[in-house]
Amino acid sequence: MSRLIRKVSANTSNVVETKNLADIKSKTGNLYESIAIVAKRANQINISLKEELHNKLDEFASHTDSLEEIHENKEQIEISKAYERMPNPAILATQEFLEDKIYHRKADNDLFS
Repeated sequence: MSRLIRKVSANTSNVVETKNLADIKSKTGNLYESIAIVAKRANQINISLKEELHNKLDEFASHTDSLEEIHENKEQIEISKAYERMPNPAILATQEFLEDKIYHRKADNDLFS
Protein backbone atom coordinates (compact mmCIF):
# COMPACT_ATOMS: atom_id res chain seq x y z
CA MET A 1 0.00 0.00 0.00
CA SER A 2 1.38 3.40 -0.86
CA ARG A 3 2.74 5.61 1.91
CA LEU A 4 0.33 8.46 1.22
CA ILE A 5 -2.75 6.27 1.34
CA ARG A 6 -1.48 4.57 4.51
CA LYS A 7 -0.88 7.93 6.20
CA VAL A 8 -4.25 9.35 5.21
CA SER A 9 -6.18 6.18 6.00
CA ALA A 10 -4.55 6.01 9.44
CA ASN A 11 -6.08 9.38 10.34
CA THR A 12 -9.42 8.74 8.65
CA SER A 13 -12.27 6.70 10.06
CA ASN A 14 -14.24 4.18 8.06
CA VAL A 15 -17.47 5.88 9.06
CA VAL A 16 -18.99 8.48 6.77
CA GLU A 17 -19.26 11.82 8.53
CA THR A 18 -21.14 14.88 7.37
CA LYS A 19 -18.93 17.69 6.15
CA ASN A 20 -19.64 21.39 6.17
CA LEU A 21 -20.39 22.38 2.58
CA ALA A 22 -19.11 25.90 3.24
CA ASP A 23 -15.67 24.44 4.03
CA ILE A 24 -15.66 22.43 0.82
CA LYS A 25 -16.87 25.39 -1.23
CA SER A 26 -14.33 27.77 0.30
CA LYS A 27 -11.39 25.86 -1.23
CA THR A 28 -12.34 26.73 -4.83
CA GLY A 29 -15.21 29.18 -4.54
CA ASN A 30 -17.54 26.73 -6.27
CA LEU A 31 -19.08 23.70 -4.55
CA TYR A 32 -19.45 21.69 -7.77
CA GLU A 33 -15.86 22.34 -8.78
CA SER A 34 -14.70 21.17 -5.35
CA ILE A 35 -16.79 18.01 -5.62
CA ALA A 36 -15.39 17.33 -9.11
CA ILE A 37 -11.85 17.62 -7.75
CA VAL A 38 -12.64 15.23 -4.89
CA ALA A 39 -14.27 12.78 -7.32
CA LYS A 40 -11.24 12.77 -9.62
CA ARG A 41 -8.91 12.18 -6.68
CA ALA A 42 -11.17 9.39 -5.38
CA ASN A 43 -10.92 7.69 -8.79
CA GLN A 44 -7.12 7.97 -8.68
CA ILE A 45 -7.02 6.44 -5.19
CA ASN A 46 -9.40 3.68 -6.22
CA ILE A 47 -7.33 2.76 -9.27
CA SER A 48 -4.09 2.65 -7.29
CA LEU A 49 -5.68 0.53 -4.54
CA LYS A 50 -7.06 -1.92 -7.09
CA GLU A 51 -3.67 -2.23 -8.78
CA GLU A 52 -1.92 -2.85 -5.46
CA LEU A 53 -4.49 -5.42 -4.38
CA HIS A 54 -4.36 -7.28 -7.70
CA ASN A 55 -0.55 -7.28 -7.66
CA LYS A 56 -0.52 -8.76 -4.17
CA LEU A 57 -3.18 -11.34 -5.00
CA ASP A 58 -1.44 -12.33 -8.25
CA GLU A 59 1.37 -13.78 -6.15
CA PHE A 60 -1.08 -16.41 -4.90
CA ALA A 61 -2.70 -17.20 -8.24
CA SER A 62 -2.28 -20.67 -9.59
CA HIS A 63 -1.63 -20.82 -13.30
CA THR A 64 -2.76 -24.38 -13.86
CA ASP A 65 -6.00 -25.36 -15.51
CA SER A 66 -7.04 -28.24 -13.32
CA LEU A 67 -10.40 -29.11 -11.90
CA GLU A 68 -8.97 -29.66 -8.46
CA GLU A 69 -10.54 -27.81 -5.60
CA ILE A 70 -8.85 -24.48 -5.03
CA HIS A 71 -7.58 -24.31 -1.49
CA GLU A 72 -8.01 -21.12 0.48
CA ASN A 73 -4.83 -19.33 1.36
CA LYS A 74 -5.03 -17.58 4.73
CA GLU A 75 -2.57 -14.89 3.70
CA GLN A 76 -4.66 -14.10 0.64
CA ILE A 77 -7.79 -13.82 2.79
CA GLU A 78 -6.03 -11.52 5.27
CA ILE A 79 -4.84 -9.21 2.47
CA SER A 80 -8.36 -9.01 1.07
CA LYS A 81 -9.83 -8.27 4.50
CA ALA A 82 -7.25 -5.53 5.12
CA TYR A 83 -8.27 -3.78 1.91
CA GLU A 84 -11.97 -4.19 2.77
CA ARG A 85 -11.40 -2.49 6.14
CA MET A 86 -9.78 0.55 4.52
CA PRO A 87 -11.84 3.72 4.24
CA ASN A 88 -13.71 4.37 1.02
CA PRO A 89 -11.63 6.25 -1.59
CA ALA A 90 -14.19 9.08 -1.56
CA ILE A 91 -13.68 9.51 2.18
CA LEU A 92 -9.90 9.55 1.72
CA ALA A 93 -10.13 12.06 -1.13
CA THR A 94 -12.42 14.36 0.85
CA GLN A 95 -10.02 14.26 3.80
CA GLU A 96 -7.07 15.07 1.54
CA PHE A 97 -9.01 17.93 -0.06
CA LEU A 98 -9.96 19.48 3.26
CA GLU A 99 -6.36 19.21 4.49
CA ASP A 100 -5.07 20.92 1.29
CA LYS A 101 -3.11 17.85 0.20
CA ILE A 102 -4.53 17.87 -3.33
CA TYR A 103 -2.97 20.06 -5.99
CA HIS A 104 -5.49 21.34 -8.49
CA ARG A 105 -5.52 24.10 -11.05
CA LYS A 106 -8.16 25.63 -13.21
CA ALA A 107 -7.80 25.31 -16.96
CA ASP A 108 -7.88 28.41 -19.10
CA ASN A 109 -11.36 29.09 -20.40
CA ASP A 110 -10.22 31.95 -22.62
CA LEU A 111 -9.96 29.75 -25.70
CA PHE A 112 -13.15 31.14 -27.26
CA SER A 113 -12.82 34.78 -26.16
